[in-house]
Amino acid sequence: MPERESTTHEPVAATREPVIALRGATATLGARPVLRGVDLTVHRGEVVALLGANGSGKSTAVRSVIGQVPLTGGTVELFGTELRRFRRWGRIGYVPQRTTAAGGVPATIREVVASGRLSRTGLRWPGKADRAAVDRAIALVGLADRAKDSVSALSGGQHQRVLIARALASEPELLIMDEPMAGVDLASQEILASTLREQVAVGTSVLLVLHELGPLEPLIDRAVVLRDGCVTHDGPPPEALGQHALPGHDHVHPHAAAEPVRTGLLT
Repeated sequence: MPERESTTHEPVAATREPVIALRGATATLGARPVLRGVDLTVHRGEVVALLGANGSGKSTAVRSVIGQVPLTGGTVELFGTELRRFRRWGRIGYVPQRTTAAGGVPATIREVVASGRLSRTGLRWPGKADRAAVDRAIALVGLADRAKDSVSALSGGQHQRVLIARALASEPELLIMDEPMAGVDLASQEILASTLREQVAVGTSVLLVLHELGPLEPLIDRAVVLRDGCVTHDGPPPEALGQHALPGHDHVHPHAAAEPVRTGLLT
């Protein structure tokens, strides 16, 4: 299916049209296999949680979807287009795992969030619509009254809210979020859950890496569970996950990967 441009963002029900199609994916880090024939599909309008113990391959799978981890086998398609041919990165909002909002560079909340609009504007000077999109993204995460504040003054939960606003600034059709609730206080968790509910309501497709469902549980349509780089469950979210999604989690984070694909997504 050819890649389509979208100019509207209307409420839609989940359909069988895939926005992510990872098929037979294999990947290694050093000599160690990390993904072993993973199939992962996210359909339009669907919210999918990717669950598993630490080291199961969750973050590697997500990063392979956006080209940050090269596959040794299998294929990736985004909106029906092969990853190597995909160019419309403004259709995707990506929230990386555990990073500071400005990477140590002095910046205001608005400046960081505005950087997420670059995948839409490119070298074009931002216009009224771009500025409005940035303002909406900041308001969605409850930081409108602090837009001019330095990100260095923010708490961990507020940093995460800024990163999510940055991803929303491009008005994405697909949100990919790697552990968005990790290390986030309860108040920020509720704000992030509310933000995600609003995105789901307008038809945004979502792929979440999670260790626990928490306040996001009512939003999840389907869960994919990884164990040792293999899919062991693909269906309704497993019950009684406890504090972390599966046993064996020791909260050591993510695998590094060499030679990422240039995408236009901020990490």
